[in-house]
Amino acid sequence: MDHPWEAGSGLRPLGAALDELMRRTGASVGMLYLPAPDDESVDPPATAAPSHEQASGLPGGAPAAPGAATLPPRPPARARVLHLAVLGGVSREFAVPWYRVAPDDPVPLADAVAQRRLVWVGDQEEMARRYPRPGLILPYRFALAATPVNDPGTDWGGLVLLWPGDHPPRLTTAQRDGIAAGCARLAGMCRRAAGNGRPLRPGPQPRLVRPHRRTPGPIAATAAVEFIERLPGGSVALDLSGVITYATEEAADLLGTEVEDLLGSLPWEALPWMDDPAVEDRYRAAAISHQTTSLTAVRPPGVRLCFELHPGPTGISVRITPAPAEDAAVPSEDPEHSAHSPLPSRATALYQLMHLAATLTEAAGVQDVVDQAADQLVPALGAQALALLTAEEDRLRVIAYRGAPYRADVRDESAPLTSDIPAAKVLLTGTPLFFTTRAELALAHPRAAVLKGQGEAWAYLPLIASGRPVGSLVLTYDRSRPFHPGERAILTALAGLTAQALDRARLYDSKQELAHRLQAGLLPHSLPRVPGLEIAARYLPAGRGVGIGGDFYDVIRLTGTTAAATIGDVQGHNVEAAALMGQVRTAVHASAGAPPGEVLARTNRLLTDLDPGLFTSCLYAHIDLAHHRALLATAGHPPPLVRHPDGRTEPLDLPPGLLLGIDPAARYAAGGLTLPPGTLLALYTDGLVEQRGLGLDEATADLAEELSRGDPGDLDALADTLVGHARAAAPRHDDMALLLIRVTGSSERPGVEPGRPV
Repeated sequence: MDHPWEAGSGLRPLGAALDELMRRTGASVGMLYLPAPDDESVDPPATAAPSHEQASGLPGGAPAAPGAATLPPRPPARARVLHLAVLGGVSREFAVPWYRVAPDDPVPLADAVAQRRLVWVGDQEEMARRYPRPGLILPYRFALAATPVNDPGTDWGGLVLLWPGDHPPRLTTAQRDGIAAGCARLAGMCRRAAGNGRPLRPGPQPRLVRPHRRTPGPIAATAAVEFIERLPGGSVALDLSGVITYATEEAADLLGTEVEDLLGSLPWEALPWMDDPAVEDRYRAAAISHQTTSLTAVRPPGVRLCFELHPGPTGISVRITPAPAEDAAVPSEDPEHSAHSPLPSRATALYQLMHLAATLTEAAGVQDVVDQAADQLVPALGAQALALLTAEEDRLRVIAYRGAPYRADVRDESAPLTSDIPAAKVLLTGTPLFFTTRAELALAHPRAAVLKGQGEAWAYLPLIASGRPVGSLVLTYDRSRPFHPGERAILTALAGLTAQALDRARLYDSKQELAHRLQAGLLPHSLPRVPGLEIAARYLPAGRGVGIGGDFYDVIRLTGTTAAATIGDVQGHNVEAAALMGQVRTAVHASAGAPPGEVLARTNRLLTDLDPGLFTSCLYAHIDLAHHRALLATAGHPPPLVRHPDGRTEPLDLPPGLLLGIDPAARYAAGGLTLPPGTLLALYTDGLVEQRGLGLDEATADLAEELSRGDPGDLDALADTLVGHARAAAPRHDDMALLLIRVTGSSERPGVEPGRPV
């Protein structure tokens, strides 16, 4: 049993294991991901044909009508969101955009976990080509490997390793072996912790791995300092977070300040003239690529300095020398930033803006937008908490919060838009509000005093899309904050990006809900009971970014000993495809009972007369239980799988047929199959087997193997297994349908109604 309050505990051994793995493979950065205890699958659930009770609008909690189908509970989700749990080689600030990886994210780790294999990206060009988002945000030289951390039956998480930019284009055998051994060790640690009732879960912040280094004695330390002091130029040491931990007197003289003013600060905090995106970009390049970089900057009033950055496992060593007069300069002077300003640098803000813009552009539904914005903004902006509110029926509603529980303005998470509270005021006026201290907030809005110890400064930002407010974004800080004009501009820009994405996501969700309702209405509400047959059906909508699909299935009872089964796939993902799907299903139903070839020929003539501009694949089977035989015909549809009573499973070889809707004169030949008791037919659409990088024959063979291993005595469980296997194999971008039919051998035994889908 998971214990959310233990999140983040017990991760020290994982950190030690990650450090050893990095040293063994030569990796410069390591990132270990684990699922949070409350994560659910982000894929939409599969849906079976709704029952008559569901179609008539009975509430889900109402007692089932007599004779209604029994719906089994939904099995545990497979694909879970992963959170960064342990980090080595870089600071948390660098890893903020990658704190959370969802199964459909276009990043290497999502593919590695979904496909249960190692994903290797050898260089910057390959990263930009295969994974544009990280390629845009991290335009630096490095090689990357992503791999799942799993046992044969359990997915524990995922691992990302980075190597310096001069790494060869391929992993060595020793590195591959080291990765495999390290992942096996990490999986074993997760397995043992779960077996002891204390599963390992990520904390609010990733645990940092501190590389083990020999601590020099006093004599060696003195000698090292003397050695550094004798070198020409100035020397500065930065830790993994960029904080200055050591500086020589000559370095301070060159930088125009005192050593005491440098120690404990970030360079662009202690030296405002270094707060320039180009300067921090070079620092970021050195930290991520682990290669020496250099830059030239101008110290007012015009002193050119050359900086050489030498990265290592524990930080960056910087050499500072006067630059030749002809060197290009990178001037930057911003009087707004004081020596110890708490504000993010402009490069950091740009980095966060770019990443948030990229991820929000790809976000589909409202929950996706909320998760991306909330998970990124809190750590990126140094806030204590964040809340997203939207206006619904003239009231505010909290749709998400991160950090401390949000009760700042909204009792019971709901308040009228007319309330005299900051979150409502910014929504109605479109003007942001900033409160630098608790006293300032209490004076302007006394009701906000319900915070009671949570926060010392607040930013209330309107979420404005297409010129109209759609909600409010509230940021809480644990210290007083001046909110200089530059920071206010950054926060307003981030709120604008969030608002636009939220507006698009709401429209997307509305369209998806309408589309799925339409499609559910076109699929059969229930399947008939056919004596001598057991039947189970599943339908899974496509992943995000696509509309309604055209997959359909049906089972038709003809006589006491005969039945028909059909499955098909209309080209396209839109309302037209759904409408055509309904027409095809109706046409097949009207012709059912005729020979299979004639059923498809009649349906084909109807489609060519309608001229919808879309093509349809279809498979039709006539099942004769009295003679233990089936006749099948196909119109360009994947062949069914046949599991024989002895467990042997193979695709059925049928005469090929042209897709429906192309040639009105097309003919369709039928193939036969004997049906001894225990025979199982699996009819499916191509969405169930299509996998990126895998041929159709290989994918079909994989499905056949899974079918042969399953228990044919429980079709509902078998259907869940097949759909779950398909979902775990790779992200799905097409809808899928599955129809399982098993011959029981007794015409007196009633068929089993299809159960609730995965």
